[in-house]
Amino acid sequence: MTWYTHLFPLAGLFMLTACSTTDVTLYAREKPALDLKQYFNGTVDAWGMFQDRGGKVVKRFKVVILCSWKDDTGTLDEDFTYSDGSKQRRVWTIRKNAEGQYIGTAADVVGEAVGITAGNALRWKYVLALPVGEKVYNVNFEDWMFLMDDKVMLNRAEMSKFGFRLGEVTLSFSKRP
Repeated sequence: MTWYTHLFPLAGLFMLTACSTTDVTLYAREKPALDLKQYFNGTVDAWGMFQDRGGKVVKRFKVVILCSWKDDTGTLDEDFTYSDGSKQRRVWTIRKNAEGQYIGTAADVVGEAVGITAGNALRWKYVLALPVGEKVYNVNFEDWMFLMDDKVMLNRAEMSKFGFRLGEVTLSFSKRP
């Protein structure tokens, strides 16, 4: 056998482990229970940063999110202000699909985002069309949000392309009274 015949099984194993994620149902008993309709209603402030795969903080930002719901469809109107003074806006439309399951769309999201809640956690997966210089790259995001109490939620998102980790976004949400 040659060296490359050993490489293919190892590469397949690497790809399988790179795609595996934690099951959101592990958090089913955690309190307080996350109700997206309740938390993302009114105004929510968030502060965040993007770190490259080496851990260097590349961008810091603040987000003001105006949230509203009509029946089982919510709108999250996000206004980002970055530390370099640049601004960005993203408007999410989120609809409850089934108990604990959500579908989301936004102008820069490719296809639909899929979210599942259990206990205090939400796993939110989507492909984002990310502008970098003159080009736009479609990158995978896997967000994990954890409700800490009725005002604070923490978010950690991993960004990847072709199974390779590109970086991480960390956010702290604070719901206004």
